[in-house]
Amino acid sequence: MTLKKFLTIGFVAAVLVACGDDSSSAKSSSSEKKTESSSSMTSSLSSSVDSSSSGTGESSSSSGGLSSSSSTESSSSVASSSSSAESSSSSVASCSSGAQSSSSVAYVDPSTVVKGSMTDERDGQTYKTVKIGTQTWMAENLNYAYTGVPYNYQDYGPFAPDSFSTSDSTSWCYDNDPANCSKCFSDIPSDCYKYGRLYTWAAAMDSVGLWTANGKECGLGKTCLPTYPVRGICPEGWHLPDSTEWNMLFTAVGGLSKANTMLRSDGDWFRSGNGLNLYSFTALPVGSRDEYGFGSESYNAYFWSSSEYNSSHACKLTLWHDPSNANLYFGSKYNGFSVRCLKDE
Repeated sequence: MTLKKFLTIGFVAAVLVACGDDSSSAKSSSSEKKTESSSSMTSSLSSSVDSSSSGTGESSSSSGGLSSSSSTESSSSVASSSSSAESSSSSVASCSSGAQSSSSVAYVDPSTVVKGSMTDERDGQTYKTVKIGTQTWMAENLNYAYTGVPYNYQDYGPFAPDSFSTSDSTSWCYDNDPANCSKCFSDIPSDCYKYGRLYTWAAAMDSVGLWTANGKECGLGKTCLPTYPVRGICPEGWHLPDSTEWNMLFTAVGGLSKANTMLRSDGDWFRSGNGLNLYSFTALPVGSRDEYGFGSESYNAYFWSSSEYNSSHACKLTLWHDPSNANLYFGSKYNGFSVRCLKDE
């Protein structure tokens, strides 16, 4: 065999292998219909912002004229940008880890769930809770005001060159409207739910170690490999669930194919997107925030996990307004998503 032919065969083989990896990644990312924004390609955060600085305060959030027209995020760019980063790290967690069919987790009859409440001693806010099998979840989104910390984003990537986003906070009420952190859907008090705040992953993880060190220095541009459990921004006695714990919840409600319907609230979703809410988890379509502004309200719900995917992404749960399966995939750490806390065992 000539050297030329040998090199040609080797090249073709390499292309086939690469295509196989790309198609697998594309298949995964295509299910993220409205997830990551294109700016996840090449980004830079101010050193005072996402990974190394957080804090608390009560100042109101302002986006400084950010557009709120963005309701989609392009997952294909996320997959392509993260796949190369992933290849250099063997310690990165898989968002689908913690097998949904684990023998230690069983289906839970909806009639056995136990409703309750808890109070966050830091600010006195009370939250509805629900015990599903062995797990006790907040049945509302966290609304603790993690504010007063500058958020500065600049994208140097090809899709949005030299775009900037600034805010006085790393957590926000949707559209920077305080009324969106708590909403009532009728005049009946029991029909009021906390939409909660939207947090960057660094804020959700308590990256400055204000309460615990398990999520300290976890933010954009770093691989921190957090130690379970991560209290993060949650009240004392509660923690930010990891991907295994989200997968346990999926199993308890009948699997990924049913979780989207079982966990969604039975109101406020776009058109016919309401769920059955049989487990009183009451996932509301809060939407999200990215560097362009706010979007996806009434369409999607996003929840952070404490599981890191790579230096730029962490695992998050997405619930859709259509019959799609629930999705546990990765999201860019600078985005603002909701937080549901899980009670410590």
